[in-house]
Amino acid sequence: MQRTCHLLAVTLTIVVVSQATRGAFAENWPQFRGPTGLGYTEGDDLPLNWGGEHRDNVIWQTPLPGEGHASPIVWGERVFVCTASWPASVTDKTKVIPEHHVTCYAVGDGERLWDTQVPPGPWLRTDFRSGPGGGYAAPTPATDGAQVYCAFGSSVIGALDFEGRTVWRKEILPFTFDVTLGSSPVIYGDTVILFCAMANKNDSRLVAYAKRDGEVKWERKLPTVGFGHSTPVIIRPAGNPQLLLLSGGLASEPQALQSVDPTNGEPIWWCRGTGEAASPAYGEGIVYFDNGRGGTGTAVDPTGSGDVSQTHVKWTTGPLSEGIGSPIVVGEHVYRLHAPGILRCWRVSDGKQVYIQRLDGLSSTWASPIADMAGHIFFANAGKSFVVEAGPEFHVLAENDLGDANHASPAVGGGRIFLLGTKNIHCIGKR
Repeated sequence: MQRTCHLLAVTLTIVVVSQATRGAFAENWPQFRGPTGLGYTEGDDLPLNWGGEHRDNVIWQTPLPGEGHASPIVWGERVFVCTASWPASVTDKTKVIPEHHVTCYAVGDGERLWDTQVPPGPWLRTDFRSGPGGGYAAPTPATDGAQVYCAFGSSVIGALDFEGRTVWRKEILPFTFDVTLGSSPVIYGDTVILFCAMANKNDSRLVAYAKRDGEVKWERKLPTVGFGHSTPVIIRPAGNPQLLLLSGGLASEPQALQSVDPTNGEPIWWCRGTGEAASPAYGEGIVYFDNGRGGTGTAVDPTGSGDVSQTHVKWTTGPLSEGIGSPIVVGEHVYRLHAPGILRCWRVSDGKQVYIQRLDGLSSTWASPIADMAGHIFFANAGKSFVVEAGPEFHVLAENDLGDANHASPAVGGGRIFLLGTKNIHCIGKR
């Protein structure tokens, strides 16, 4: 009975958050961390097991034109992926900007429908710490069902139609990103919003591009924001939309987490804390955020205004180790993965640690988890993955391995899971 009640609470939480944050994307996976940007899928019949010797539940796999750890996105019968590729003749990758590929595959069988190259931007990068593809293909694309919006580490953003034709392309200037451009574009209304958190704070800004032609519709300067790689999240805690921006370099900052109006970038509230790599989580009335590089985690009530650091913080926790992937709220708990495969579970109400366990051999702690309606949390990538049951007791439901480890987060569509490796894109479904 207790387990039944808990699973009901999990389901209700995901339904409420999903209904409060979703727009026209309910049946698709249109952006980083899905329809809500929080890692939830409305499906309840995803496969728990895949791969292994017999390639269980692997529907198809198709080679990629290059590498990257941008997550795939899904709309209808199409899957979209961003990668970067150097020609075979290039011997020194620090001297040549790679090709930027946006590739479309058929959901049903993995057929490559088209592969379009976006002309690179002006930033020749020499620091490749940020993973496969040299960090040139780190941001996840987004789609509204008519166009695909993509950003690449050479400091360029663009839009393609569903047939792979370039609609517009804009260079992101100025650029003083730290290591790479890691934030993914977010769609709101008739705009595509890009969070540019720079190493030079004077360059930090939030930019809204018109979906139609890429012209800047509005821009808000963010001179207090340090560098970061997190993707904004749209929530509606009291019915009105808020865009959450999380970034502050490696230090505790007075405005590490900011809530702004997504129609114009004007501030609503802000909170002291840390933020750099991971995006925030939201559920059960709190926003949980931390740096992703270690330090302290904070849970805040998002219904305030102005500086809420002394009035709306519900609890803090720490010290924490590095965790590049984003946290997730499922039911009455916050789940947070840290290197090297350490999973922490806290109670939403007061931050009390419920458990800390090890996911031995997990290939990547960069990939952000997803949760389904059945109370399953997928810490999944194209290498070794784990499926864990949501709840106060640690219970591993499955361990899987495709042997193609990467940092990309999973996408879901039509009861299938899409995982991006360094060599192939993989489609997982029950069969």
